[in-house]
Amino acid sequence: MKKLTLAILGVAMLFAGIDMSAQGKYGKDSAECIKYLSYYKDYFKQKSYNDALPNWRKAFRLCPPTASQNMLLDGSTLVRNLIRTEKDAARRNSLIDTLLSIHDIRAQYYPKYAVTALNNKGLDASNLIKDDPDKLYNIFQEVISANKEQTRPGLLLLNMDATIKRYADGKVSTDDVLSTYEKALALLDAAPVKTDADKEQRDNVRSDLENLFITSKVASCQDLIALFTPRFEAAPNDIDLVNNIVKMLAITEDCTDNDLFLKAVTAMYNNNPSASAAYYLYRLNNSRNNTADAVKYLEEAIASPETDIATKAGYEFELATVSLKNGNHAKAVEAANKAAELDSSYLGKSYYLIGTIWGSTKCGGGYIASRAPYWVAVDYLIKARNADSSLTEDCNRLIGQYSSYYPQKAEAFMYDVTDGQSYTVSCGGMRATTTVRTQN
Repeated sequence: MKKLTLAILGVAMLFAGIDMSAQGKYGKDSAECIKYLSYYKDYFKQKSYNDALPNWRKAFRLCPPTASQNMLLDGSTLVRNLIRTEKDAARRNSLIDTLLSIHDIRAQYYPKYAVTALNNKGLDASNLIKDDPDKLYNIFQEVISANKEQTRPGLLLLNMDATIKRYADGKVSTDDVLSTYEKALALLDAAPVKTDADKEQRDNVRSDLENLFITSKVASCQDLIALFTPRFEAAPNDIDLVNNIVKMLAITEDCTDNDLFLKAVTAMYNNNPSASAAYYLYRLNNSRNNTADAVKYLEEAIASPETDIATKAGYEFELATVSLKNGNHAKAVEAANKAAELDSSYLGKSYYLIGTIWGSTKCGGGYIASRAPYWVAVDYLIKARNADSSLTEDCNRLIGQYSSYYPQKAEAFMYDVTDGQSYTVSCGGMRATTTVRTQN
């Protein structure tokens, strides 16, 4: 079949300067136009696209765009079919340009359907243009600029993705990414919602858009505060907004100790005292050294039925560390043991933490009682080393240090204590059974 570049035909139709009022709907050669419209349509209805194509090309060349909107719609189908089978890169790119031009022609001559035509142009571009991100980005800008709030929601998400990629390539600034994000949210808010399906699609795109923005980590903490403070102040009871502010600030480095985070987390908790809200309040109070409140909220998150086992284990280990920071060794040991029981991946670091707690515990009650915590410490360090080989060096270092504090054999004998004997240590609200070890 003779290769005829449809892109040239498309451009020719756009700039032919046809006098529509003088020629009528079907142009100056109306009989030929109508004939070929009929010819290609017969094949098209049967999905014999290869047979329909020559007659469609003639119709497209002979007929003005006003002859038939279906000619443009059918042409889109025919050209997509050609693109799928075209192996030559240059010809494929030419066909893609033709397809995009057909959408432009439809938008120009059928303004009632311009929004649909341009949305389709954006979708075709996103599906077909893989090796020219700048071209794809520019098409998205064109479509969104023209369609505004009537832009298909998915295109707003694709445009955000394209903008973030351009940022990674150094082609746009942080402000450009923030502007794109703000504009996309504003257009989603203004988008017409006629059905439940429309609302579901909009909400899904909003969620995906926010997750994409969050994971990109383009914005600094100060950028986020500047972006979301006025939005929060304008709608402090918008729980979706509140949740996203909390989520964004929480994963941004050093961005939880600020007034916006405090207000947003408090609003989240007051509206729905969930496990996640309690956990964020723990983080906020912990960052401000309000350890008593931090522990209260963390224990609430742990106790919540919403919290799954793996998350609960992580929370227990955090409770162990914050309790240790607060000087409550007994609670720290209890929480670390629970973390290890809930999730075996915490065995090593939980045992290591408990070992260091016992190693730093000062017990009264005499010579043996003051040295006994080191036996327990070494017990846990050995378990930590066995559970997690990455801790071996640290464990061995502390085992060597703590072993040097074992009681002297002769001194222990005077207290009727010998190697291998079982011994129960009770100190500082903690209790453990261990084995006596001495040094010469």
